[in-house]
Order: sequence, then structure tokens, then C-alpha cells
Amino acid sequence: MPLRHVLPRLFRDPTAALVEFGERSQGEVVKLNLGSFRPYLVTNPVHVQQVLGDRSGNYVRSGEGLFWRPIRRLFGDGILGEGQIWSESRRILQPMFTARRVEALMEGMAVTIADAVAELDEPARAGRPVDIGAEQARIVCRAIVRALFADRISVADALRIMAAQDAIATSVIPRVVVPFAPLSVPMPGDRAFRRAVRRIDEVLVPIIRAARDAPADGDDIISTLWQARTDDGRQLDEQQVRNDTVAMVAVTTETTINVLTWLWPHLARSPEVAGRLRDEIDRVVGKGPVTAAHLPQLRYTRMVLDELIRLYPVAWLAPRQAVADDVLGGVRIEAGATLLVSPLITQRMTAYWDRPEVFDPDRFAPERSRGRHRYAYFPFGGGPHQCLGMHLFYLEAQLIVANLLKRFHLQPRHAELPSVKLAAALRARERVELHLRPVSR
Repeated sequence: MPLRHVLPRLFRDPTAALVEFGERSQGEVVKLNLGSFRPYLVTNPVHVQQVLGDRSGNYVRSGEGLFWRPIRRLFGDGILGEGQIWSESRRILQPMFTARRVEALMEGMAVTIADAVAELDEPARAGRPVDIGAEQARIVCRAIVRALFADRISVADALRIMAAQDAIATSVIPRVVVPFAPLSVPMPGDRAFRRAVRRIDEVLVPIIRAARDAPADGDDIISTLWQARTDDGRQLDEQQVRNDTVAMVAVTTETTINVLTWLWPHLARSPEVAGRLRDEIDRVVGKGPVTAAHLPQLRYTRMVLDELIRLYPVAWLAPRQAVADDVLGGVRIEAGATLLVSPLITQRMTAYWDRPEVFDPDRFAPERSRGRHRYAYFPFGGGPHQCLGMHLFYLEAQLIVANLLKRFHLQPRHAELPSVKLAAALRARERVELHLRPVSR
């Protein structure tokens, strides 16, 4: 795809441009001409599986490549890296995110989320609209810091970290767009990035050191990291504990906070979906509180979340670098080449989805899901690097949605869907403000 076709479209509307590139490729592996940078675009689910899964050893998250180099300045080496340190971090942290472990946390999270949602009664009674993104951040932070960090991090500090991560997600984009620029060359966003990293470290590093100096037998994330040993028997050093703690705060909060922001405008535009969702919650939950036992029965709620994250995969880009020469879809891939894999593109392509632009949770009904390729839908990645927080997202999001709809009628102040902002993690460009009206009991 030549430069004259690629760059103008990317500048005008990057989301639409990326999907258009996928459509024009018709599932073939194509090379994008971005001047001196020419990555391969991989959209076909068969090829995506080979890159992320079957041949993942040859397609790595290079610390010096597109996307990962600027992100690495925040997260360092660890669970979001590659190689030996990544494998150790994954081995240490994965047991905390098994289905059984996450489900054991849900009863406590259900109470925490219900209490946090109840605090919206006051603006609802006053008729004051709320910024639902900010409120979701408050609710998620309260649930996560208690369940996974044993309240070592306060909600106020967690929100400070969220604000800093939001600044970082935007500030790294110039370096993602110009990946060949040396880090020694100043770029727009660098100063904001450094300020945000300092804010995160000012909050987290003292907490990490306090946990080291007063060891406990807890099973929260920070205690688990300090208790762990590397493959050769060493305790993790402070830098790795810091890197993995920062990464875990991000991966356990960003998806839920960001993706649910789009839910409420979509429900306002799709009254049939909203009605079915509310009817299911009323039928399953009844008049009592939402509990962990209700979650497996909220099947339509899960379908709504699946459809939401199909359209808005927060981890929208998964670049990889080829270690050795390979052939992918009949195209020769040279060692060192960059490949762009994006659920945002594949999950919106007409080759793999019927009317992909339409918000239609029924596409995830069992009878319509049969035969769909595993990698036509991969919002949490795949292969050895699949996101640890996937199961947590679904259960936590179900609790939040069920509690909000059980308690309130939610109406956006503006009918328009917020546009997509391509940052390190996908987010809504505009704020979504809602009017809340208590449900009659």
C-alpha cells in the first residue's frame, strides 16, 4: 500500500483508515509504506494465529521495536516484556488470575462494587449529571485495590495512577507513529511522559519498599512478587517488583474503565438491547443484591460485553518483530521485520463479521458463534502473551453493569457515540456524561 494512500487517511481518521487498510488487503499480508518504516499488516485470523500462537517464538515483542520501545520506558522488563524476565514474571503472577482464583475474589468484589455504585445515589437525587468514565474509574479502583492489592494502595492514589497512565497513553503516540526516532531526540509528549512516570513512582515505590521492609504472608500482588524467587532462586529486585506492579495496576483497570464508557451511548441508541439486558438482570438478580452466584446466569450481559470489546478492544495493537526469516500467507517475511496485528482491524472486517459496524450482541449467541475462527476475535491477544486479566474483566464488568442497571436508569446527555482515540490503550476521545434516575423499587 503506497505512501500516498496510507498517510493522508491515517491523519484524517486513523481508526477508519486502519479498518480500510484491512478491507483493502482482503485478508492478505500486505506491506504498508510509511516512508522509511514499512511494516507488514496481518489481518487474516489464520495468519494472526500463526503470529501470536503457533509461531510465537519467531514473532516477539521487541523492546526496541514499534510500540514496545516507548511503552518499555514505563513498564520496563517484566510481565509486559519478552524473554527470561517475562517468563519468570508470568510464572509468578499467572496463579493469581486463574478462573478459580478470580471467582474466589468475586464475593468480596460484589460487595465493594455495590457500595461504590450506591454513592451515585446523591447526584441521581440532585439531578446532577456524572462523568461516567470518572465514576467507573472510582468503582474499579476501589474493587481492585482491595481484591488484588490488599488496600496497600489507597483509592485516591490509585486514581492518581490512572490519571498518570491516561497521560502516558497519549504522550507515547508520537513515538509510536515515528518508531525510528532515537530516544535521544526530543519528541512531542516526552515531557508529559516523564512527569507522569514520576507521579506513578512517587505513589508506588514507597508502597513497594514498605511491603519489602515489613514482609507478610499475604497473597496480594505486591506481597506475591516479594515472596517469589527467580528460576535460579534469587529474590526479585526492587526494579522488577516495581515494573510488574505498575503493569498489573494497568492491566487490571484500564480495560474495564475504558470499554464500559461506550456501553451507555450504545444502549441509548439500541433500546431493544437495553431492554433485554435490564430484563435479564431483573430476572436473575431479583430484588436482592448482585452476588457472584448470579454471574454465570447473566449470559446476555456477557454477550453485550463481548460485542462491546469487539468494537473497542482496549489492547488494539499487538506489534511483533520477526526473529528469523519466515513465510506468512505466501509472503516472505525477513528477519527483523515488524508485523502489525490489530484486533481493532480484524474484528471490524466484513470478511469475518456480518455488518461489523453494527452493535449486535446476538452475534455472540452460541448458534452464531459456531465455526468462527478463534482469532477472528482476540481482544485480549492470544498465545503465550494472552492477557492475564481477561477472566477478571468479564466478571468485574458484569458486576458493575448489573449494579448500575439494577439501581438506575442511565441516559447520556448527548446522543452521539464518543469517537475512538488511538492511544497506547484505546479510549473514548470525548467524555460521556449521564443523567441518572433511580429505579423504582
